[in-house]
Amino acid sequence: MASTNSEAIQQGHMLTVWKPEDSDFWKRRGQAIATRNLWISIPALLLAFSVWMVWSVVVAKLPAIGFNYSTGELFWLAALPGLSGATLRIFYSFMIPIFGGRKWTTISTASLLLPAIGIGFAVQDPETPYSIFLILALMCGFGGGNFASSMANIAYFYPKKTKGNALALNAGLGNLGVSVMQFVVPMVITAGVFGGVGGAPQALADGGELWIQNAGFVWVPFIAVSAVAAWFGMNDIADAKASFKDQSIIFSRAHNWIMCFLYTGTFGSFIGYSAGFPLLMKTQFPDVNALQYAFLGPLVGALSRAATGWVSDRFGGGRVTFWTFLGMIVAVYGVLQFLPQGGDAGNFWGFFACFMALFFLTGVGNASTFQMIPSIMRQEIGRLMPALDAAAQLKQSERESAAIIAFTSAIAAYGAFFIPKAYGTSIAITGAPHGALWTFLGFYVVCLVITWFCYSRKNASVPC
Repeated sequence: MASTNSEAIQQGHMLTVWKPEDSDFWKRRGQAIATRNLWISIPALLLAFSVWMVWSVVVAKLPAIGFNYSTGELFWLAALPGLSGATLRIFYSFMIPIFGGRKWTTISTASLLLPAIGIGFAVQDPETPYSIFLILALMCGFGGGNFASSMANIAYFYPKKTKGNALALNAGLGNLGVSVMQFVVPMVITAGVFGGVGGAPQALADGGELWIQNAGFVWVPFIAVSAVAAWFGMNDIADAKASFKDQSIIFSRAHNWIMCFLYTGTFGSFIGYSAGFPLLMKTQFPDVNALQYAFLGPLVGALSRAATGWVSDRFGGGRVTFWTFLGMIVAVYGVLQFLPQGGDAGNFWGFFACFMALFFLTGVGNASTFQMIPSIMRQEIGRLMPALDAAAQLKQSERESAAIIAFTSAIAAYGAFFIPKAYGTSIAITGAPHGALWTFLGFYVVCLVITWFCYSRKNASVPC
C-alpha cells in the first residue's frame, strides 16, 4: 500500500492527506490524530455551552440584587441567547471548510471572552440599563454558534463506523457545559473567589451577599487556555476545504430540511428546556430552591447523548429516533399532569421526574438524529449523482453530511429562544405554561409521523 494511504501527510497543522475510511491509514495515524482533535474540541464546546446558557441562572438572581424586571423581561433575557446563538449557527455552519477547523475553533472560543467579561462588570452596577443586558444576552449567542462549526469539524475526522459515537461524545460532553454552568455558578456567586480583583459583593434584602459577577468571570481563564490549546493542538484538513457555493448544494436536498425539523424536536427541546427550566420551576413551584436542582436536567440530557451514540450505530438512527419521540410525547403529558392547575398546588417531584425523563430522551434523540444524517446522504448521493465514481461519491457525501449536521444544528438551536419565550407568552396570556407544553407535545406527534414515514417504516424511501 502506498505511503499516502497509510500515513497522514502533514504540513504544519494542515493535514494534506486524510483518509479515515482506509483501515490501515486509520490504525497507523488517523485514529490518534482524530482523538487528539476530539479531546481538544470537547472542552472548548463545553465552555461555549456554559457561556451560552449562563443567563438561565443569572436572570433568576437579578431581582434579588436590585434589578426590578418583570417576568416577561426576565424570560426575554433567558431567551435572547438562544435567538442569537441559533442565527450565528447558520453562518458558523459554513466556516470550517472556509477557515479550517483549527483556526475557527481558536477564534470562536476566544470570542467567548467578550460576554463573559461583560456580564462580570454589568451586574455589579444596579444602574446598568436593561438594553446593556439585552446586548450581553445576544453576545452569549457566540457560544451557541460554536456548536455548528464544532460538529462539522469533528465529522470530517472520523470514519462512518465510528462517526455517530464521535459526534455523540463531542456533542454530549459539550452539552454538559449547560449542567456544569448551572451547578458551578450558584456556588461561585456565594463567595469572593477572585478577591478584590473580582469586585465587591451585592447586598441582599436578608443581609446576605452575592458575587453575581463571578457567573461571568469564572469562565475567563478556562476560555483562554482552551483557545490556546486549539491553536497549538488541533489540525486543519485540506480535503475539507470548500467555498460557501460548494456547500450551498445542501439547500436543494429535501432531507436537509426534514432533518432540520426532526433535530429541532430533539436538540431544540434539549437546549430550550435547559434555558427555561430554572425559571419555569421558580414560577410554578416558588417554594422550591430551583437552582438546587436545575443543573440535573441538562446533565441527564448531555450524558445520555454521550452514552447512547453506539445504540444508533448498532440499531439504526431512524428506529431510535422514532421511539424517542414516542417517549417524549408521554413525558410531556406527564409534566402537564403534575403542574399546578385549577387551585391544585401540583406535585413538584412528579413534575421533576417527568422532566428528567424528557431530558434523557432529548439526549438519546440528539445522538440518533446526527447518526442518521451521514447514513441518509450516503444513500442519497449515490442516487442523485450516479455519474461520480465511488471515491467521489464518498467525498461528496462526507462534505454534504458535515454541512447538513452544522446547518440542522443552527435551525434546531432556535428552540433555546422559542421554548422560554413560549413559557413566558403562555403565562402572560393564561397565567400558566400549559398552553406551551401542549404545543410542544403536538410538535412531537408530527415529528413521530415524519420519522416513521421517511426513515423507520418497512418500505421507507431512505431506511436508516
